[in-house]
Amino acid sequence: NKKAKGKKGSIVAIFAGTKVEPIIEQLLKISAKKRAKVKEITLDMANSMKTICKKCFPRAMQVTDRFHVQKLALEALQDIRIKHRWDAIDLENQQIKQARAKNKTWEPKQYSNGDTRKQLLARSRYLLYKAPSNWTDNQCHRSKILFSQYPDIKIA
Repeated sequence: NKKAKGKKGSIVAIFAGTKVEPIIEQLLKISAKKRAKVKEITLDMANSMKTICKKCFPRAMQVTDRFHVQKLALEALQDIRIKHRWDAIDLENQQIKQARAKNKTWEPKQYSNGDTRKQLLARSRYLLYKAPSNWTDNQCHRSKILFSQYPDIKIA
């Protein structure tokens, strides 16, 4: 019950642990009539919790909590960034080898903020966790470069 804000009528039970059978056993002690009143359950992405909810609160809608959804989305975004970073490292190593073969020194391309491709991808890690409204001027500049070079990161 959101209106109760954690007070009377909002929490059915609190259990230590996540083992399915002992929790189901305790919840089934609550009358079926009372359990049927539960309309919505917010839970993490653990399968054990889903199983408990299905058996004990069959009419309740299961909602995955926002924290876990955001965490998954950010992890996927960071995976994309890291893949691009490894590609940038491989490209740089290849360019260094080619320059050595020609007895030349290799200078990495720098963007307008002074970052190289590798640095851009490494230094953009934390800005991807923040809302654009909370970015510093440097992060705003870096994000424009990052998103122009890697539109898939902007879409993600």
